[in-house]
Amino acid sequence: MIKAERLQPGDVIGICAPCWGLTREGIAGCIQGLETLGFRVKFAGNCFADTDGYAGTVEERAGDFNELVYDPDVKLVLHGGGEVGNEILPYVDYEHIRTHPKLFCSYSDGTSIVEAIYNRTGLVTFYGATLRTFSGINEYNRKAFLRRLTTLDTRYEKAGAWQVIHPGCAEGELSGGYLVNYAAMQGLPWFELDRSRRYLLFIEDHERFSSPAVVSKWFSNLEHRGVFDCAAGLIFGHYSLEPQPQIDRILARLGERYHIPVVRCEDFGHGTYNAVFPIGIRARLDTDENCFQLLEAGVI
Repeated sequence: MIKAERLQPGDVIGICAPCWGLTREGIAGCIQGLETLGFRVKFAGNCFADTDGYAGTVEERAGDFNELVYDPDVKLVLHGGGEVGNEILPYVDYEHIRTHPKLFCSYSDGTSIVEAIYNRTGLVTFYGATLRTFSGINEYNRKAFLRRLTTLDTRYEKAGAWQVIHPGCAEGELSGGYLVNYAAMQGLPWFELDRSRRYLLFIEDHERFSSPAVVSKWFSNLEHRGVFDCAAGLIFGHYSLEPQPQIDRILARLGERYHIPVVRCEDFGHGTYNAVFPIGIRARLDTDENCFQLLEAGVI
């Protein structure tokens, strides 16, 4: 495992758009939020390109990503979600990342990128905070981001009560992200779980993207790929504002079938709260003690 140095006041955060096109107006609030937190911002050269109509070309986006990878002044590469992040995976310079570690953070479609980097390099990456997190940032998201990326503090703060779907206690390596991306990348050349390890999965989806039937389909994909054979537990993030008994039944089925603890929370996902999970770090979930804890920091 490799860890990058923690962020410090005045550090440069590099912004790129590997998953979807950006506009200066659209991320003005994000930039203001990051600067208010004490960081400087640098844009990759094609950050605002829309050559393909929805984003820059693969070459422009991959070039931008590697531009930030190579830039010694950039301490954190931050980007949002979208649809096409997987297109740059063959072109990322994983070897340079391995030998020159820095911080990478995203969510949603960015799952493909941050999981591939950890899988190919051993560098701890981060899931949960995205560009929109910093526009009018709320107190929970501010504390979650700063605690995970600027300190060695391993405490985890919940945004609210966690619902126990299936009880139990588990310890494992954190792995996960947005359900559709996480399921779709299984078995690709840039991602392969080590079947000798146990993983504590953190998965999220949202009702505006996936109906309960679609959620069930993608979880079945993970089952077919053998992911739950090495799963120690499952944390499911924000799905909707209203109760979703169908989702709870899907989650309960997984807990019962694989004899693992399963919980549902509002802490992360496409909702109000953006907890940050360090991918690759070991964590512990105990539903009897109502406890979730990281067993080490994700930065040095």
